[in-house]
Amino acid sequence: MQETFLSAYKSKDSFKGKSSEKTWLVSILKRRIIDYYRKEAQRQEQNISSYQLPFYESGDFVNHWIEQRAPKNWDTDNQIHYDEFHRILQYCLSLLSPKHSLVFIMKILDECSSEEVCNEVNISSANLWTIMHRARLQVRECVEKKWF
Repeated sequence: MQETFLSAYKSKDSFKGKSSEKTWLVSILKRRIIDYYRKEAQRQEQNISSYQLPFYESGDFVNHWIEQRAPKNWDTDNQIHYDEFHRILQYCLSLLSPKHSLVFIMKILDECSSEEVCNEVNISSANLWTIMHRARLQVRECVEKKWF
């Protein structure tokens, strides 16, 4: 609200009086709200993008794993560890968006073909691989945090 009044004060000279002051203030408020959610959406995209950078992009190690992002050894040899791992995997899958979770489960766990997944979820093959890439990195990071 304060920012709305501040914006109105700064642009009071541009108010032409074609509408009521209340309508003018409400339109400023609506634009402020839209801007806020736009910035939040961009911020969330930036958080997701950290999953997309597991490799060095320049220097002598181009396309090699960044040490902090490299996959760890997931010891699932005995049944106790396997059961615990399975619970953690289910939890991590629940953190994905419904669409990403469905695509990941169909492609990896149910071993469906790419064509089947694309037809079932109604996505392109390029979109399938983008979703799979993001889902794999997010699941891997989640499992490594919860499992280790």
